[in-house]
Amino acid sequence: MGSGVILREVLTAGDLLARDFGVTSGVWSATSLTGLRRDGLAAERWNLLHPDAPARVPYVRQCLDGRTGPVVVATDYMKIVGDPIGTFVDDRRIVSLDTDGFGRSDTREALRTFFEVDRHFIVIAALKALADDGTIPRACVGEAIRRYGIDIDKVDPATV
Repeated sequence: MGSGVILREVLTAGDLLARDFGVTSGVWSATSLTGLRRDGLAAERWNLLHPDAPARVPYVRQCLDGRTGPVVVATDYMKIVGDPIGTFVDDRRIVSLDTDGFGRSDTREALRTFFEVDRHFIVIAALKALADDGTIPRACVGEAIRRYGIDIDKVDPATV
């Protein structure tokens, strides 16, 4: 799931997953993660205050209903924007990739690489989530890290 201009990276990551690892994926465009969160909170509130009525289902859950596998949410916004929608997606594994900061890079590409939210990190996050779910071998994650030349000893961007 991509929100904002990062959607092109998400689409490319979907292509890389298929080409390099034989993993098919669905790509969703979330025009407003904040809107999805508000909708989820409204459904929770309505359900709290109407215990005898049929429960309302958050829109994001309705969209993903009947689909399987983890959800990777990528955005150029801060983590606090993408993380909260995980509450409204039942028991799926949610991985949120975001840029928690500004002024670190001169281009979007450099920013996404620095904050580990570019196409390669989206692929790695998806593979790691699938491996954690037991869907694919863990070795696929290491293969992706090597294939895409990821420096596993680079400084954690959240600590800089």
